[in-house]
Amino acid sequence: MNKKIGIYIATILIIIAIVSAAFIYTNYYAGSNNTGTQKNVSVVDDEGYTTNLTSVPQRIVSLAPSNTQIAFAIGIGDKVVGVTDYDHYPYNFSAWIAAGNMTSIGGVSTPNKETIASLNPDLILATTLNDPDVVTLRNLGYNVLVLNPNDVNGVFTDISMVGKAAGADQNATTLINSLTSQINTIEAKISAANLPKPKVYYEVWTPPLMSAGGTSFISDVISKAGGINIFENETQQYPTVSSETIVQKNPDVILLPTDMANVGEAPFYGSVSDVEARPGWSSISAIHSNRVIIVNGDLFAEAGPRIAEQIAAAAKAFYPELF
Repeated sequence: MNKKIGIYIATILIIIAIVSAAFIYTNYYAGSNNTGTQKNVSVVDDEGYTTNLTSVPQRIVSLAPSNTQIAFAIGIGDKVVGVTDYDHYPYNFSAWIAAGNMTSIGGVSTPNKETIASLNPDLILATTLNDPDVVTLRNLGYNVLVLNPNDVNGVFTDISMVGKAAGADQNATTLINSLTSQINTIEAKISAANLPKPKVYYEVWTPPLMSAGGTSFISDVISKAGGINIFENETQQYPTVSSETIVQKNPDVILLPTDMANVGEAPFYGSVSDVEARPGWSSISAIHSNRVIIVNGDLFAEAGPRIAEQIAAAAKAFYPELF
């Protein structure tokens, strides 16, 4: 009899354990791994627009490479059904598109709204370049978030925003904590070295000459990497600047991005030699000291989860003796 009672009690305990485990998984782990549904969520984007979502998005269209990278970095890449022709990180999306495993929605500033509609998205991640299309898409009933980070904290805000909208809050927080730790380590190393801060000119485009203003995330990247953006007082994100002003400000480092032209063609500035030969530029400190440095244009053009990587690359350019 005692043996039967023991077996009975053991069976009850096992059942209780199984039910408890199922409850915990359903109410905690399943929710944090983006499965199932969520209650109504209101998300305010970078233009102040509030989007209300009633369930976890299952079909996401990205209108910019940086947005795509955020989605994949927080573990919702399997929900992305459409990307631009310029997306090629963290995967070779061109190959995916050619194989029929992903759909191209066109260019960053020229998305095909008919293609977007055919994908039946329940969330669209846009940028300010898409503003005219955003109005149309919202009028058609689509949920659209506009991402436009002006600095590193803005990138973190956008990661958190997308995480909240897509039911991936925990993954977004984990990513932000990791990026913050990496950036803090870089800043601490530079601070401990107590070296002079170099004045930096980042060339966005020419002609006309354009650089990164103080309200751009690139300016914040330069600052966190220990440099001083010579156009940090410009209020435009990417202002047109003059050659004479650059010479006058006399940067110690000039950063030129790669991959800003079609494959096989020269970049927009030609070559380092072409830049050094510009009229009047021979007097610039960066040219005297051979500190005209080529950086990865794709990396520096995208305000997303590779922000710590951008700061690390800039820090290496500014302080090669430290990195």
